[in-house]
Amino acid sequence: MSILLVFALTFFLFFLSAAWAILILGPLILLQPHRRSKEWYSNYTKNLEPRDAGIPQEDLWITTPDGVPLSCWLVRHQKAQGTIIYLHGVGDCKIGGIALASFFYSLGYNVFLYDSRHHGASGGKYCTYGFYEKHDVSTAIDYLQGREDVRLGNVGIFGTSMGAAVAIQAAAVDVRIDGVVAEAAFTTLRSIAVDYQRRLIKLPWHFLRNVAFARSQTVAGFKARSVSPIEDVKKLHCPILFVHGIQDAFIDVEHSKQLYREAKEPKKLLLIEGANHNNVWETGGTTYHEALESFFRSSLR
Repeated sequence: MSILLVFALTFFLFFLSAAWAILILGPLILLQPHRRSKEWYSNYTKNLEPRDAGIPQEDLWITTPDGVPLSCWLVRHQKAQGTIIYLHGVGDCKIGGIALASFFYSLGYNVFLYDSRHHGASGGKYCTYGFYEKHDVSTAIDYLQGREDVRLGNVGIFGTSMGAAVAIQAAAVDVRIDGVVAEAAFTTLRSIAVDYQRRLIKLPWHFLRNVAFARSQTVAGFKARSVSPIEDVKKLHCPILFVHGIQDAFIDVEHSKQLYREAKEPKKLLLIEGANHNNVWETGGTTYHEALESFFRSSLR
Protein backbone atom coordinates (compact mmCIF):
# COMPACT_ATOMS: atom_id res chain seq x y z
CA MET A 1 0.00 0.00 0.00
CA SER A 2 1.49 3.35 -1.03
CA ILE A 3 2.20 6.11 1.44
CA LEU A 4 -0.26 8.33 -0.42
CA LEU A 5 -3.04 5.76 -0.06
CA VAL A 6 -2.31 5.30 3.64
CA PHE A 7 -2.44 9.05 4.12
CA ALA A 8 -5.73 9.31 2.22
CA LEU A 9 -7.28 6.45 4.21
CA THR A 10 -6.10 7.95 7.51
CA PHE A 11 -7.51 11.33 6.55
CA PHE A 12 -10.83 9.79 5.53
CA LEU A 13 -11.15 7.88 8.82
CA PHE A 14 -10.26 11.00 10.78
CA PHE A 15 -12.80 13.05 8.85
CA LEU A 16 -15.48 10.39 9.34
CA SER A 17 -14.77 10.25 13.08
CA ALA A 18 -14.93 14.04 13.35
CA ALA A 19 -18.21 14.15 11.44
CA TRP A 20 -19.70 11.42 13.64
CA ALA A 21 -18.60 13.21 16.80
CA ILE A 22 -20.05 16.48 15.55
CA LEU A 23 -23.33 14.73 14.65
CA ILE A 24 -23.66 13.36 18.19
CA LEU A 25 -22.12 16.13 20.30
CA GLY A 26 -22.75 19.17 18.09
CA PRO A 27 -26.46 19.58 18.84
CA LEU A 28 -25.84 19.07 22.55
CA ILE A 29 -23.16 21.76 22.66
CA LEU A 30 -25.12 24.15 20.45
CA LEU A 31 -28.64 23.76 21.85
CA GLN A 32 -27.91 23.05 25.51
CA PRO A 33 -24.95 25.19 26.61
CA HIS A 34 -23.68 24.85 30.16
CA ARG A 35 -25.60 27.08 32.57
CA ARG A 36 -23.87 29.46 34.95
CA SER A 37 -25.62 29.39 38.30
CA LYS A 38 -25.84 31.36 41.52
CA GLU A 39 -23.35 28.91 42.99
CA TRP A 40 -20.88 29.63 40.19
CA TYR A 41 -21.15 33.37 40.67
CA SER A 42 -20.74 33.08 44.46
CA ASN A 43 -17.06 32.30 43.84
CA TYR A 44 -16.55 35.72 42.26
CA THR A 45 -19.01 38.19 43.78
CA LYS A 46 -21.28 38.87 46.73
CA ASN A 47 -23.82 40.62 44.51
CA LEU A 48 -25.97 37.64 43.58
CA GLU A 49 -29.25 39.58 43.45
CA PRO A 50 -30.05 43.24 42.77
CA ARG A 51 -30.78 43.88 46.46
CA ASP A 52 -27.19 42.83 47.25
CA ALA A 53 -26.08 45.83 45.19
CA GLY A 54 -28.43 48.14 47.08
CA ILE A 55 -31.13 48.50 44.45
CA PRO A 56 -34.80 47.45 44.61
CA GLN A 57 -35.77 44.02 43.39
CA GLU A 58 -38.96 42.23 42.48
CA ASP A 59 -38.78 38.51 41.71
CA LEU A 60 -41.27 37.38 39.11
CA TRP A 61 -41.96 34.90 36.33
CA ILE A 62 -43.39 35.44 32.89
CA THR A 63 -44.43 32.74 30.44
CA THR A 64 -43.81 32.88 26.70
CA PRO A 65 -46.62 32.08 24.23
CA ASP A 66 -45.05 28.65 23.64
CA GLY A 67 -45.13 27.89 27.36
CA VAL A 68 -41.55 28.58 28.50
CA PRO A 69 -41.32 30.07 32.03
CA LEU A 70 -38.72 32.85 32.34
CA SER A 71 -37.20 33.84 35.68
CA CYS A 72 -37.05 37.64 35.95
CA TRP A 73 -36.04 40.57 38.14
CA LEU A 74 -37.67 43.96 37.93
CA VAL A 75 -35.66 46.85 39.30
CA ARG A 76 -38.36 49.52 39.47
CA HIS A 77 -37.54 53.21 39.70
CA GLN A 78 -40.27 55.38 41.23
CA LYS A 79 -39.48 58.26 38.85
CA ALA A 80 -38.32 56.26 35.88
CA GLN A 81 -37.18 58.09 32.74
CA GLY A 82 -37.59 54.89 30.72
CA THR A 83 -36.91 51.16 30.92
CA ILE A 84 -33.85 49.14 29.90
CA ILE A 85 -34.03 45.37 29.34
CA TYR A 86 -30.81 43.42 29.96
CA LEU A 87 -30.03 40.36 27.80
CA HIS A 88 -27.15 38.11 28.88
CA GLY A 89 -24.76 35.99 26.82
CA VAL A 90 -24.74 32.28 26.06
CA GLY A 91 -24.35 30.10 29.15
CA ASP A 92 -24.74 33.12 31.44
CA CYS A 93 -27.73 34.31 33.48
CA LYS A 94 -29.32 37.50 34.75
CA ILE A 95 -26.80 37.73 37.62
CA GLY A 96 -24.27 38.90 35.06
CA GLY A 97 -26.30 42.09 34.58
CA ILE A 98 -26.45 43.28 38.18
CA ALA A 99 -23.58 45.79 37.84
CA LEU A 100 -25.21 47.30 34.75
CA ALA A 101 -28.62 47.29 36.44
CA SER A 102 -27.16 49.29 39.32
CA PHE A 103 -25.64 51.76 36.86
CA PHE A 104 -28.83 52.17 34.83
CA TYR A 105 -30.92 52.52 37.99
CA SER A 106 -28.62 55.32 39.18
CA LEU A 107 -29.38 57.12 35.91
CA GLY A 108 -33.10 56.96 36.59
CA TYR A 109 -34.25 53.92 34.61
CA ASN A 110 -36.25 50.83 35.39
CA VAL A 111 -34.24 47.72 34.60
CA PHE A 112 -35.72 44.36 33.62
CA LEU A 113 -33.45 41.31 33.69
CA TYR A 114 -34.38 37.73 32.89
CA ASP A 115 -32.77 34.36 32.30
CA SER A 116 -33.08 33.44 28.64
CA ARG A 117 -34.74 30.14 27.76
CA HIS A 118 -32.55 27.16 28.76
CA HIS A 119 -30.43 29.49 30.92
CA GLY A 120 -30.27 30.23 34.61
CA ALA A 121 -33.48 29.33 36.40
CA SER A 122 -35.67 29.62 33.30
CA GLY A 123 -37.29 26.70 31.54
CA GLY A 124 -36.95 25.65 27.93
CA LYS A 125 -35.14 22.64 26.50
CA TYR A 126 -33.08 24.46 23.89
CA CYS A 127 -31.19 27.67 23.16
CA THR A 128 -31.76 28.95 19.61
CA TYR A 129 -29.70 32.17 19.71
CA GLY A 130 -32.54 34.48 18.81
CA PHE A 131 -34.84 32.40 16.61
CA TYR A 132 -37.33 32.08 19.48
CA GLU A 133 -35.59 34.39 21.95
CA LYS A 134 -36.35 37.55 19.96
CA HIS A 135 -40.04 37.00 20.62
CA ASP A 136 -39.34 36.54 24.35
CA VAL A 137 -38.23 40.19 24.40
CA SER A 138 -41.66 41.15 23.09
CA THR A 139 -43.25 39.00 25.80
CA ALA A 140 -41.28 40.95 28.41
CA ILE A 141 -42.42 44.29 26.96
CA ASP A 142 -46.03 43.05 26.87
CA TYR A 143 -45.76 42.19 30.55
CA LEU A 144 -44.27 45.55 31.51
CA GLN A 145 -46.88 47.47 29.53
CA GLY A 146 -49.56 45.60 31.44
CA ARG A 147 -48.22 46.74 34.81
CA GLU A 148 -50.13 49.85 35.90
CA ASP A 149 -47.64 50.44 38.71
CA VAL A 150 -44.64 50.59 36.35
CA ARG A 151 -43.74 53.88 34.72
CA LEU A 152 -42.49 52.27 31.55
CA GLY A 153 -41.49 55.18 29.32
CA ASN A 154 -39.45 54.41 26.23
CA VAL A 155 -37.77 51.00 26.07
CA GLY A 156 -34.11 50.29 25.43
CA ILE A 157 -32.23 47.00 25.19
CA PHE A 158 -28.72 46.26 26.42
CA GLY A 159 -27.48 42.91 25.13
CA THR A 160 -24.10 41.30 25.43
CA SER A 161 -22.72 38.51 23.20
CA MET A 162 -25.68 36.25 22.36
CA GLY A 163 -27.87 38.81 24.09
CA ALA A 164 -26.61 41.47 21.67
CA ALA A 165 -27.55 39.28 18.72
CA VAL A 166 -30.99 38.68 20.25
CA ALA A 167 -31.42 42.43 20.84
CA ILE A 168 -30.80 43.20 17.17
CA GLN A 169 -33.20 40.48 16.05
CA ALA A 170 -35.85 41.65 18.54
CA ALA A 171 -35.60 45.30 17.46
CA ALA A 172 -36.12 44.23 13.85
CA VAL A 173 -39.56 42.80 14.70
CA ASP A 174 -40.78 44.99 17.59
CA VAL A 175 -41.17 48.73 16.93
CA ARG A 176 -41.62 49.41 20.66
CA ILE A 177 -37.84 49.16 21.13
CA ASP A 178 -36.38 52.67 21.01
CA GLY A 179 -32.66 52.01 21.31
CA VAL A 180 -30.22 49.07 21.29
CA VAL A 181 -26.75 48.64 22.74
CA ALA A 182 -25.12 45.56 21.19
CA GLU A 183 -21.96 44.56 23.04
CA ALA A 184 -19.85 41.88 21.30
CA ALA A 185 -22.54 40.80 18.85
CA PHE A 186 -22.06 38.25 16.07
CA THR A 187 -23.12 38.60 12.44
CA THR A 188 -24.76 35.20 11.86
CA LEU A 189 -25.13 32.00 13.84
CA ARG A 190 -23.57 30.01 11.01
CA SER A 191 -20.44 32.18 10.87
CA ILE A 192 -19.86 32.26 14.60
CA ALA A 193 -20.36 28.48 14.76
CA VAL A 194 -17.46 28.04 12.34
CA ASP A 195 -15.33 30.39 14.46
CA TYR A 196 -16.07 28.35 17.58
CA GLN A 197 -15.51 25.07 15.77
CA ARG A 198 -12.13 26.26 14.52
CA ARG A 199 -11.12 27.24 18.06
CA LEU A 200 -12.39 24.05 19.75
CA ILE A 201 -11.32 21.32 17.32
CA LYS A 202 -9.00 23.27 14.96
CA LEU A 203 -11.08 22.36 11.90
CA PRO A 204 -12.64 25.21 9.89
CA TRP A 205 -14.66 23.02 7.48
CA HIS A 206 -18.19 24.24 6.93
CA PHE A 207 -19.27 20.64 6.31
CA LEU A 208 -18.89 19.80 10.00
CA ARG A 209 -20.90 22.86 10.99
CA ASN A 210 -23.61 21.86 8.53
CA VAL A 211 -23.72 18.35 10.00
CA ALA A 212 -24.30 19.80 13.48
CA PHE A 213 -26.87 22.31 12.27
CA ALA A 214 -28.84 19.76 10.26
CA ARG A 215 -29.59 17.70 13.35
CA SER A 216 -29.90 20.72 15.68
CA GLN A 217 -32.55 22.33 13.50
CA THR A 218 -34.60 19.12 13.46
CA VAL A 219 -34.31 18.62 17.21
CA ALA A 220 -35.14 22.20 18.24
CA GLY A 221 -37.43 23.16 15.38
CA PHE A 222 -35.61 26.26 14.19
CA LYS A 223 -33.74 27.56 11.14
CA ALA A 224 -30.10 28.48 11.70
CA ARG A 225 -29.98 30.68 8.59
CA SER A 226 -32.73 32.84 10.10
CA VAL A 227 -30.46 33.75 13.02
CA SER A 228 -28.79 36.53 11.08
CA PRO A 229 -28.23 39.84 12.89
CA ILE A 230 -26.35 41.10 9.82
CA GLU A 231 -29.64 41.00 7.90
CA ASP A 232 -31.86 42.13 10.75
CA VAL A 233 -29.71 45.16 11.54
CA LYS A 234 -30.70 46.61 8.14
CA LYS A 235 -34.33 46.66 9.29
CA LEU A 236 -33.83 48.61 12.52
CA HIS A 237 -35.89 51.73 13.01
CA CYS A 238 -34.07 52.81 16.17
CA PRO A 239 -30.58 54.08 17.12
CA ILE A 240 -27.96 51.42 17.84
CA LEU A 241 -24.62 51.52 19.63
CA PHE A 242 -22.17 48.72 18.81
CA VAL A 243 -19.50 48.00 21.42
CA HIS A 244 -16.67 45.49 21.18
CA GLY A 245 -13.43 44.63 22.94
CA ILE A 246 -10.59 44.84 20.45
CA GLN A 247 -8.87 41.82 22.05
CA ASP A 248 -12.01 39.66 22.02
CA ALA A 249 -10.89 36.08 21.23
CA PHE A 250 -14.40 34.56 21.33
CA ILE A 251 -16.26 36.85 18.93
CA ASP A 252 -13.86 38.75 16.72
CA VAL A 253 -14.23 42.53 16.62
CA GLU A 254 -14.81 42.28 12.87
CA HIS A 255 -18.34 41.05 13.59
CA SER A 256 -19.30 44.40 15.14
CA LYS A 257 -17.51 46.30 12.40
CA GLN A 258 -19.52 44.45 9.76
CA LEU A 259 -22.77 45.02 11.64
CA TYR A 260 -21.98 48.72 11.96
CA ARG A 261 -21.37 49.03 8.22
CA GLU A 262 -24.75 47.45 7.42
CA ALA A 263 -26.79 49.39 10.00
CA LYS A 264 -28.70 52.54 9.14
CA GLU A 265 -28.20 55.86 10.88
CA PRO A 266 -28.31 56.77 13.70
CA LYS A 267 -25.54 54.38 14.70
CA LYS A 268 -22.29 54.45 16.66
CA LEU A 269 -19.34 52.10 17.08
CA LEU A 270 -17.24 52.04 20.25
CA LEU A 271 -14.14 49.82 20.28
CA ILE A 272 -12.53 49.22 23.67
CA GLU A 273 -8.76 48.85 23.60
CA GLY A 274 -7.45 46.10 25.91
CA ALA A 275 -10.88 44.53 26.44
CA ASN A 276 -11.61 40.87 25.78
CA HIS A 277 -15.01 39.19 25.55
CA ASN A 278 -15.83 39.23 29.25
CA ASN A 279 -14.41 42.47 30.63
CA VAL A 280 -15.68 45.21 28.31
CA TRP A 281 -17.61 46.95 31.12
CA GLU A 282 -14.64 46.98 33.49
CA THR A 283 -11.98 47.83 30.90
CA GLY A 284 -14.09 50.47 29.17
CA GLY A 285 -14.36 52.39 32.42
CA THR A 286 -15.56 55.97 32.37
CA THR A 287 -15.43 56.21 28.58
CA TYR A 288 -17.83 53.30 28.18
CA HIS A 289 -20.08 54.37 31.05
CA GLU A 290 -20.45 57.89 29.66
CA ALA A 291 -21.15 56.49 26.18
CA LEU A 292 -23.95 54.33 27.58
CA GLU A 293 -25.44 57.21 29.52
CA SER A 294 -25.32 59.51 26.50
CA PHE A 295 -26.81 56.90 24.19
CA PHE A 296 -29.79 56.04 26.38
CA ARG A 297 -30.39 59.69 27.33
CA SER A 298 -30.72 60.43 23.65
CA SER A 299 -32.64 57.36 22.44
CA LEU A 300 -35.01 57.05 25.43
CA ARG A 301 -35.74 60.73 26.06
